[in-house]
Amino acid sequence: MKYREAFRLAFSQIRSQKLKSAFAVLGVFVGATFLVTVVSVIGGLNRYMEEDFGRRIYGLNTVTVRRTPSVQFGPSASARRAWRRRPRLTFEDADAMRDRLDVPVMVGVESHAGGEVEGPDGTNLGNMWLTAASPEYFAMRNMELDMGRTFNQAEDRTGSAVVVLGHDASEELFATRDPIGKTIKIRGVPFRVIGVMEKQGSLLGISMDNRAIAPAHSPMARMVNPRGLVDEIVVKAQDEVAMGRAIWEAEAIMRERRGLRPTEENNFELETAEDSMSFWTRISQILYMTFPVLVGIALVVGGMVIMNIMLVSVTERTREIGVRKAIGARRRDVVRQVLVESAALSLLGAAAGIIFGQAGAQVVRALTPLPVSVAPAAMLGAAALGVGVGVLAGLYPAVKASRLDPVVALRAE
Repeated sequence: MKYREAFRLAFSQIRSQKLKSAFAVLGVFVGATFLVTVVSVIGGLNRYMEEDFGRRIYGLNTVTVRRTPSVQFGPSASARRAWRRRPRLTFEDADAMRDRLDVPVMVGVESHAGGEVEGPDGTNLGNMWLTAASPEYFAMRNMELDMGRTFNQAEDRTGSAVVVLGHDASEELFATRDPIGKTIKIRGVPFRVIGVMEKQGSLLGISMDNRAIAPAHSPMARMVNPRGLVDEIVVKAQDEVAMGRAIWEAEAIMRERRGLRPTEENNFELETAEDSMSFWTRISQILYMTFPVLVGIALVVGGMVIMNIMLVSVTERTREIGVRKAIGARRRDVVRQVLVESAALSLLGAAAGIIFGQAGAQVVRALTPLPVSVAPAAMLGAAALGVGVGVLAGLYPAVKASRLDPVVALRAE
C-alpha cells in the first residue's frame, strides 16, 4: 500500500468518526498550544527586557555605581544587613570619577524619590517620580525632548529651580496649554518648567511619563536625599572597549576613596545592564526548564488517548482488516495504514494547537507591551512533536492489527 492510499484511508476514517477524532486530538492540541504560546511569550519577554529595560533604564555602554544592588533576587537577611551598613555615595565620589578616569567618559549623578506636584491652577499630582540629576542624565538615558530644553551645567552648579516634566505629567498639569516658562510647585517649592520629554511609555507596568527631573544641586536635591548624598553615579563610555576600561578604573577609584585593602570586598556595586539582567536570565532559564515538563504531560495524555482510540478503531475494523489481508495486503501495509492514521490524527491536533497558539500570542501582544511573536522553530517543534506522538501512540495498535489471522478476522462480527 502506497503512502498516498494510506493517507486517503486515514482521513476517510477521521471524517467518518469525527467525535472520536476530536477527543483523540485534544491532548496534542493542548500541548501544541501551550508550547507555541509559552515559547512566544518567553521570547517576547526576553526581547522586551534586553531592548527596552536595558536601553531605558541603563543605556548603552554605561556602568552604574550604587550602594546596593538594584535588583535583589532573594538575598539573605545577613546580606541585607551588610548592604545597609555600607557608606552612601556622595557628590565628591562623582567628582573624583570626573577628575581621575583616564578613559573618555561622561559622568553623571541621579537620585530618586516620590512626591506631589502642584500645577499653576491647583491641579495636584500625587506620587510623582522625582529625579535630581546632573545635566548628563538625558544623554545617558537616551531621553529626547518633546518641547523646550534640558537644564545646563550652569543651572546645575547654581542650583536653579528649573524642571523638565514627563509627557503625561505635563498633559495633566497643563492640558493643551504651553507649559514652558510656567511655574509648578514640587513639595511646595516653586520650579520653572523649561522642557517636556517625549512620551516614554511604561516599563513593567510603571509609567515613565509621570515624572519631574530637576538639577542635582537644585532644591529637589533636599527632597530626595540628605545633603551631599546621591543614589547613583553613572559612567557612560563611547564603546564596549572603553566601558571595560572605565569599569576597572571606576572600581579602583572607589576602593581607594573607601580605603579598602586588597583582601576586602567592595562595599559598593558596579552594575551594567547585563549584570542587572542576570536576574531575568535566571527566571527565563527556570521557565525554559519547566515548560517542557508541562508540554510533555499534555502530549503523554494525548498519546494515550490516541492509542486507545486506535485500539478501538482496530477492533471495530477487524473484518475490514481481514478482507484486506485476504486479498493480498501484507503486514507492513496494515502497520503503515494504522500509523498514518494515528500520525494524521496527532498532526491535526498539533496544527490546531499552532493556530490557537498564534492567536494567544497575538492577544498577549495586543494587551501588553511585550513584542511577542511566534517563532518558526516553535511551530516546527509542535508539528514534529505531533507527528512523533501519533507514530508512537499508533505503534501498538498497528502491530496488533497486523498480526490478525485473516480467517479469524473475516469471521469477526
